Amino acid sequence: MIYAIVEDRGKQYKLKEGMVFHVDLLPLTEGQEVEMEKVLLLSSNQGTEVGTPYLKNVKVACQVQGHKKGKKVTVYKYKRRKGYHKKQGHRQRFTTLKVLAIQKG
Repeated sequence: MIYAIVEDRGKQYKLKEGMVFHVDLLPLTEGQEVEMEKVLLLSSNQGTEVGTPYLKNVKVACQVQGHKKGKKVTVYKYKRRKGYHKKQGHRQRFTTLKVLAIQKG
């Protein structure tokens, strides 16, 4: 079982080949390919390699599956006896990626 731990804009993801995962919105079109080069760890049958901080010559190739919005988050602020209340909503946008290959070398 080969997997890699990748960093993307301050977040870390454990990825395997064929896996579908979500990242914060990327300005890419559907079907476009992207390579993630900030690989922190690579585990394979030969052993585990840990980067300092990143591994050189290791990349994870991904394809954009689409863009979506997450569930709505409601933020409600209220102060008792003051007549103050404020309701806001937010839906986080994200990009769905599919791992095509974990490339070494």
